[in-house]
Amino acid sequence: MISDVMTDATEKMAKAVDVAKDDFGTVRTGRINAALFQKIPVEYYGSPTPLAQLASLQTPEARTLIVTPYDKTALKEIERAIATFPNLGASPTNDGEIVRVTIPELSAERRKEFVKIVKSKGEDHKVVLRNIRRKAKDDLDALKGGVSDDDIARSDKELDALTKKHVDQIDDALKKKEAELLEV
Repeated sequence: MISDVMTDATEKMAKAVDVAKDDFGTVRTGRINAALFQKIPVEYYGSPTPLAQLASLQTPEARTLIVTPYDKTALKEIERAIATFPNLGASPTNDGEIVRVTIPELSAERRKEFVKIVKSKGEDHKVVLRNIRRKAKDDLDALKGGVSDDDIARSDKELDALTKKHVDQIDDALKKKEAELLEV
């Protein structure tokens, strides 16, 4: 019973850390990153479709992305979706075969804004971890009648260590992203 609660909490916390890392990847840095563009919704035959499902994305240079659509009829919609997507500042150009996207250099002020955004996202993900911990703690407390208090106390300490380990992983990813953002 206790092992089920701990296994469930471990799996959920690991998934939360993965989601946090993916979320950090969507914040723009000085270099272009294909992950920034994968989820951009493109109007394709009347429904919003993620760009990654409509085209291949390649980064030949630090500030250039080449979008090669699988269906050439979607070129104009892809170009429009990239141009209007907020907070990218990307300027797409369409040559009839591919869309070439260039991003401008980030100013120091803009870099600091992005650091604040990443820190805020990091705190949100830590809250998710704490909520998982609280739910697991409630589940452990519900077992008090059928399991010894020593086992529950031991599991609480394991749960705290598990939570700290995953919070540290988010902090490490946050520090990496912050260093990447401030790199000129």
